[in-house]
Amino acid sequence: MFDSHGFHQTAMAELAVAAQVSVGQIYRLFKSKEDIIEALVHDDADQWCGEMAEIQMRMDAGELTIVETFEQLLLHTIDEKDEALSFDILAESFRNAAVADTIGTMCQRFRTYIRYFACAANDKLSGEALDAAEEMILACLFGLGHRSLSRPRLSASSAARLTAEMIVTALGGVR
Repeated sequence: MFDSHGFHQTAMAELAVAAQVSVGQIYRLFKSKEDIIEALVHDDADQWCGEMAEIQMRMDAGELTIVETFEQLLLHTIDEKDEALSFDILAESFRNAAVADTIGTMCQRFRTYIRYFACAANDKLSGEALDAAEEMILACLFGLGHRSLSRPRLSASSAARLTAEMIVTALGGVR
């Protein structure tokens, strides 16, 4: 409902009908739509961190090269099915401090994995260079997650593969 109608345009009554529960049941579980967004973000972050942990395990086991590791991260982001909802949640984070904190906490969890992967690409990364690598990778993930608006010319798989190669090349050039 949020994805197709927008966060603020979706009434709690519509959510109740779609979920086949009463409005009262929704309010027993969530105080507001903002609480629903926080729950969605937490659930998404938990799933995404689980997938990153799996990617890390595969890389550490030698099943994935570092380029393939970044390619997997990027493919996950590009294949995001709820892009409109993601935009709505990001917009809400600018209006609502609780949602912003939830997004910030989610990104902190991602940063641990991103730093690990950046160091796997270049074990000399540290300090500000590692911080910058982390920011660059996050920007790529966020940007590619919303690339449909730019009417991309590349397929998702080509964009992920080529971007992964560019990221690893860029990280390798930092001393």
